[in-house]
Amino acid sequence: MTRVTFLDHSGFLVESDSAALLFDWWKGELPAVKPEVPLYVFASHIHPDHFDPHIFSLDDGSREVRFILGHDIKLNPRNLARWGLSPATAEKCQSLRGGEFLELPHAKVEALSSTDEGEAFLVTLDGRTIFHAGDLNWWHWEGEDLAWNRNMEVNFKRYAEPLQGRNIDLAMLPLDPRLGEAGFWGPAYFLEIADVRRFLPMHQWGKFDFTRKLLEKHPAFTSCTVQVEEAGQTFTF
Repeated sequence: MTRVTFLDHSGFLVESDSAALLFDWWKGELPAVKPEVPLYVFASHIHPDHFDPHIFSLDDGSREVRFILGHDIKLNPRNLARWGLSPATAEKCQSLRGGEFLELPHAKVEALSSTDEGEAFLVTLDGRTIFHAGDLNWWHWEGEDLAWNRNMEVNFKRYAEPLQGRNIDLAMLPLDPRLGEAGFWGPAYFLEIADVRRFLPMHQWGKFDFTRKLLEKHPAFTSCTVQVEEAGQTFTF
């Protein structure tokens, strides 16, 4: 059994029998996590709506904790001092670039490059595959230079290539209403190239009705889409 809590924006807590995965938590109340299982804390990139250094306070001695960070979250001396990061906690941090892998107790992590900053993460846990896209998305902004938008499309499809034909039990994908109908392109592409069992929309800036608009445009995705409607909402799969 897998329990998922939507924390806010792109933040999720995924709990299984053997470990807990915390993705891009910067906002929303974090529920109590069983202390007997390790907590793997992911931060996809440095943007403040995906990373807050308060995550490092989770290394409070009560459990096993590891931090898996996008490569743009620099653990240089200046940041270590600014974030109040102890040497002991810093040793529990691992930065990944797209194409790199990390073996953890009970879990395997694959990093994918992102079209924005940092990385996306594909995690295998208890035989299930969980994908958190971070800001890997088909960003298309009206009024942006044509060449910029075209380059974004090319890079998005290239970075998403490792997901081609993959079986993914749970995918957390950006569905950004600021893009208008272009906000559908990224998740639709992910859902077309991979076999996704459950899709949880994220990065909706509180405009959860945008999921309904996606499904009106793409009704074929209705069966795999989980309606995220409020912070603190929980799901059991």
